[in-house]
Amino acid sequence: MRGRLVLGVGLRGGRSVALRQFHEGALRVLRPHYLDGSGQVCYVIVNPGGAYLGADLFVVDVEVDAGAELLLTTQSATKIYRTPGSFAEQRMSVRLGEGARLELMPDQLIAYREASYRQNSHLSLHPSSSLVMAEVVTPGWSPDGASFKYEEVRLRNEIWIESGNGAKLLALDNLLIRPPVNDMTGMGFMEGFSHLGSLVVVDPRVDQGLADDLDRISRDIEAYRGVSLTATIAGTTGLVLRSLSNSTEELNTLLGVCSGVLRERWYGQGPLNLRKY
Repeated sequence: MRGRLVLGVGLRGGRSVALRQFHEGALRVLRPHYLDGSGQVCYVIVNPGGAYLGADLFVVDVEVDAGAELLLTTQSATKIYRTPGSFAEQRMSVRLGEGARLELMPDQLIAYREASYRQNSHLSLHPSSSLVMAEVVTPGWSPDGASFKYEEVRLRNEIWIESGNGAKLLALDNLLIRPPVNDMTGMGFMEGFSHLGSLVVVDPRVDQGLADDLDRISRDIEAYRGVSLTATIAGTTGLVLRSLSNSTEELNTLLGVCSGVLRERWYGQGPLNLRKY
């Protein structure tokens, strides 16, 4: 194991604060920030090592207590370098209490030549909690401008809803990308595009009307995209927006616009401005 981070957030005096915090190895968080007057706390995850290498294992455990609100991001892009012998891996466990809120908005994941990476996330939500989770995957680039072909990227999200009859699986999002399978400029089954963006939203307010709104809003952004809904469990529904592009900036703009709509519509907050320089 290269790094472990435990973060538990709860309500104190009308603001969300860290009640439990522990780190070891190459993971830690910066001091908390409050980006507005809503009481939502923002923490930034830092990897002082700067990148993931072969056989690295990073474990992140996040819990947001009832009524608390957490915005979790990263200091910079997650970089996966060559992983000879074994893949690099991140395991994340998330638990959201009644009425809790989590915005998980990391910088992009960059996989370089001969990199193999697995990311497994297990998320357990109360039916009244709210989750917004963004992800952008991009290949590294060589000095001559040619795209590096990493070995593979596996992203697996299990989202469970806790109800009176026990936990029920709302969504299993299992994505495997293997660029070297074909000789191409893009990624084959990704319609020739090189970058992938995803936005996952789970909230009792998710419905077909919201999916239609996000689809309409995103039409002005030049990225290939699609929106789908999960089934409804215990009154809560999931939404997945998947997008393809050849530009990290384009995907970040798309996900930022969509998450900004949710922030304004549901909480009266402005769009995120996570400047890190």
